[in-house]
Amino acid sequence: MSGEAPTRVRRAADGSLLKLYCEQQVGLIRLGVVMLGDEASAEDVVQDVFARMFKTAPDLRDEAKLLAYARSAVLNGCRQVLRRRKLAWRHVHFYERPVWSAESAVLLREDQRDVMGALRRLPRRKREVLILRFYLELSDAEISRTLGIRPGTVRSTMSRALSSLARELGEES
Repeated sequence: MSGEAPTRVRRAADGSLLKLYCEQQVGLIRLGVVMLGDEASAEDVVQDVFARMFKTAPDLRDEAKLLAYARSAVLNGCRQVLRRRKLAWRHVHFYERPVWSAESAVLLREDQRDVMGALRRLPRRKREVLILRFYLELSDAEISRTLGIRPGTVRSTMSRALSSLARELGEES
């Protein structure tokens, strides 16, 4: 009888994790793509995060916090991949998809490549705050929970990050 309660709790946790995976997988992979620059690595990070979460489910009573936890875990996984790549990045250029059509050419405009390059050159926290705000469209509170920093720090980091990005792009007035 006492063994049934943990099993029921575990099944409930598995259900909420499965629901989170089904609903948020694409968004988390997109976050990884922006952070890492390639889809395969991003998919690996998201898969590893959910595999770990299924193996040892986080003890979160509030399902709303589960998404922030998953985002944080994906960001941490991306950081780990980036640390492993750090030496190689000094000698390798980012892959750019070939232009196959006029539509592809529009998607690969020069200004987009410039912005992505400038974004990659920003310090980690500034880059993450910009990605979470403008790519995932998270609020200050959601970014705060995801990164584990105060909302005021999110706002000040955002301001400094936008100034740094403008300097990188040569658009500072």
